Amino acid sequence: MSGTTERRLGRRRFLGLSAAAVGSVAFASACGDGGAQAGGAQASGDVALPTYKPFGGLTADLPGAESGLEPGFLKFPENAIASVQSPPIKNAVTALTETFATPPPPMGSNPMWQALNRALGADLKLTIGTDPGYPEKFATLLAGDSLPDLMWLPPNQGIPNVGPMLEAKFQDLTKYLSGDAVLEYPNLAALKPASWRTAVVNGKIWGAPIPSTPFGQVMMGNPKTWAKVGGLQCTSAEEFFGKCKELTSGTNYALEPAIVNMLHMFGEWFGAPNGWRVNSDRSLTHLYETDNYKAAVEYAAKLWAAKVFYPDLNLADATPKTVNGQIAAQVTVGPRATSDFRALDPSLFVDTLIPFGHDGKAKPVYDMGYGTVGFTPFKKTDEGRIRELLALVNYLSAPFGTKEFLQKNFGTAGEQYQLDGQKNPVLTKAGTQQAPGLVSALQIMTAPESVIFNPAFPDDTRKVHATEQQLLKFAMRNPTAGTYSDTSSKAGPKLTEAFRDTIIDIVTGRQKLDAYDEALKRWKSGGGDKMRGEFEAVLPASVPVTGS
Repeated sequence: MSGTTERRLGRRRFLGLSAAAVGSVAFASACGDGGAQAGGAQASGDVALPTYKPFGGLTADLPGAESGLEPGFLKFPENAIASVQSPPIKNAVTALTETFATPPPPMGSNPMWQALNRALGADLKLTIGTDPGYPEKFATLLAGDSLPDLMWLPPNQGIPNVGPMLEAKFQDLTKYLSGDAVLEYPNLAALKPASWRTAVVNGKIWGAPIPSTPFGQVMMGNPKTWAKVGGLQCTSAEEFFGKCKELTSGTNYALEPAIVNMLHMFGEWFGAPNGWRVNSDRSLTHLYETDNYKAAVEYAAKLWAAKVFYPDLNLADATPKTVNGQIAAQVTVGPRATSDFRALDPSLFVDTLIPFGHDGKAKPVYDMGYGTVGFTPFKKTDEGRIRELLALVNYLSAPFGTKEFLQKNFGTAGEQYQLDGQKNPVLTKAGTQQAPGLVSALQIMTAPESVIFNPAFPDDTRKVHATEQQLLKFAMRNPTAGTYSDTSSKAGPKLTEAFRDTIIDIVTGRQKLDAYDEALKRWKSGGGDKMRGEFEAVLPASVPVTGS
């Protein structure tokens, strides 16, 4: 158990959250005003973000950094610290959230949920959506007469008109959270400014953000497999191509069949931007519009023609086949996904491919992820209730190493978890039944800043921490992350899907490369150009020009 948000979400969803992989993804977490005018963006730039005061109760074994490097813990602190002094609520609270695990046993038959409620002081009643279908559940509740107290707002599920919706239905929390006001809620003050920016819309703070790892997708390979060709690391696309051909034989293949995700990796080698490129005149060029990405598509088609991709495009999860050597490499949610492979083979620590220049000379890029998975606004209510809800969210955002973190993620000692020989919490049989769906639902609506934690394999923590440092040398962030385009929210997912369909056809040989330009024209006229204009209108001046 990693103690991190994305480990709860599941592989498919977090691959979908990777910015460059999805192209024109909807950014519900916004600091614009729907793109209609620049006023909301200006106001959002002027708002005083919550004062940042890191949690001072424990020290990481491997320190983090403002660059995005995550702190690493080699074991769970032996004496967990209390981060709150009393139960946060006296009245029941209702909330809408989503789980990416199997839904948990309901509250009435889930002792872990009941124990959490006792610690909170009253019942936390969750309506738990699943994927797919969450936007529809959100819309149904939004249209009803009675909203739940809290409603998780995702960053990528196409919920439209975010600014007007928040103004009409939800509580402006700026005066409670802006500047030093947040210090009344220490666990919220421990959330970084970069996380808070994603919860600002129209110059107002609408909820606590849900931090996640700031790292994006990576390619991982089984070192036992890649040892046959000198290892996974490469210095050019041609070298990688040669290794893939050598590893493909009979029923063994070099690459998993998730073409779009593999293409994301190739794009980094060819220098394609992370979502959008900021030009010197502050205009934006989309990933799809660059020669870099088109060259990556052509390279992917070359690999497909060489028959190095696993042929079944419907393969749901390549992890078991990577573990047994039938697939040599796959794309994962980020550097910490090494634990997924350990779960299947405790002897296996997979390698992470560090991006390289396609020709051995050009500088590659590494696409950082969002760093958050949305935020959770409150329905409009009175001041007493606002403060009660803030106290609840403060409890549920307790940092790694605290008693509240243990209660939320592992339950009660001797019931849902027990301590191993190193004093790390390990779920019991009862815990494995009661915890996963509940923890996933809680983590998607509230979370502390992420850490690296692999209790059974502390050396993995050291290795992942070192890998993050290597990736940060080439880090590129999506310049529009934290801004908002209503066209992207409404039309972006469909535009991306249509463009991807053409890309897959090109890579698999069903269409020629010429189809790329026609698909790009459709993307631009169907909403891509409008998205560009909306993002340009709210692009913060602090966002740098994209380096060449």
